[in-house]
Amino acid sequence: MVILAIVYMFNFVDRQILAILLPAIRDEFLVSDTILGLLAGTAFALFYATLGVPIALLADRWNRRNLIAIALAIWSGMTALSGLAANIWQLALARVGVGIGEAGCSPPAHSMISDLYPPKQRSTAMGFYTLGISAGIMLAYLAGGWVVENLGWREAFFIVGLPGLFLAVVVRTTVPEPPRGSSENRADSGDHPPLLSVFRFLLARRSFIHMATAAGLSAFSGYAVISFFPSFIIRSYDMQIVSLGIWLGLILGIAGGAGFFGGGYLADFFARVRQRNAMWFIAITQILAAIASVAVYLAPTAQAALLIFILPVVISNFYLAPVLAQTQSLVPLRMRGVASAIVLLIINLIGLAMGPPLVGALSDYLQPMVGNESLRYSLMISVAIVLPWAALHYTLAGRSIEGDLARARE
Repeated sequence: MVILAIVYMFNFVDRQILAILLPAIRDEFLVSDTILGLLAGTAFALFYATLGVPIALLADRWNRRNLIAIALAIWSGMTALSGLAANIWQLALARVGVGIGEAGCSPPAHSMISDLYPPKQRSTAMGFYTLGISAGIMLAYLAGGWVVENLGWREAFFIVGLPGLFLAVVVRTTVPEPPRGSSENRADSGDHPPLLSVFRFLLARRSFIHMATAAGLSAFSGYAVISFFPSFIIRSYDMQIVSLGIWLGLILGIAGGAGFFGGGYLADFFARVRQRNAMWFIAITQILAAIASVAVYLAPTAQAALLIFILPVVISNFYLAPVLAQTQSLVPLRMRGVASAIVLLIINLIGLAMGPPLVGALSDYLQPMVGNESLRYSLMISVAIVLPWAALHYTLAGRSIEGDLARARE
């Protein structure tokens, strides 16, 4: 479990190192916020999300540990190659390669975790696994800010990419492959349901549809903020990138980690009475995160914005572990890898593929009117709309999740 969390940390270091490097890349390649949003989001997400489904089919049939090791080697190598890009298009192609590799990480990992931890502990276990997100983002900002200032943005890709090749060997030689169904004493029939059967199975669960849509909207806000928040602070407050990297690294690492793990733990706590309570708890936190986020973008100083930013970073991340855990509980054993890939497909198509480019496009639209403050208002408007919308879908998911989980147990 610890090694899987470390792998996920490397996943997010390589994914999010780009955010702290965007100002330097923009200065060298002279591109707009829309192009930067496509680079940070769409170029990565389209292949990451869509390839996750066929890779998950393989995960439901093959050794999941080996699949993770191969995927880790691919995305780490492509991250290192990003530092050799001579133009924005070569960098985009390298990011596509990172997305292809990272598609092989989470679906098999979620399936393995479900075989290691029973349903009553599963949200907490997923919360521990998703600590890799905050740890990875923290390292990306702490290392990226210093490296881009002292060495250059290309060197940052080399430094974070190459160690992943060594970790791939560690995964292959030390992580055991757990028996399927072992955490629930369920027998593995060995059946391999076709992809369309899994889609039909999930589409018949109303709670899954609302839950996945809500998670996608939460991710829309999260990926847009992670991608553009450093640029917003630099443009609006003229803060130095090294200092900003330290601030954001600590906030996103510590507060973000508390949100990911705390969300899983609290979801398991509230679900002891009824599962719907966990969904309604998440809905409330998304409303609170929207209110706190608006306060961030209205702050008078960079220090005030960063201090207020701690609150939405914690509570906006409560959603992920419960959504991943409930998705695993809604399906049979040999559907778990594909079910994970489908929910990640929805989350990343709505969140990663659409969030950064749409927020970047809105910033470009606002730029003639508000100048360097365009990112401030673009981020504020998007968060104020999207997070309450997500809360609505979490509430609707809570209405039907009890019945859908009962059908899954039958």
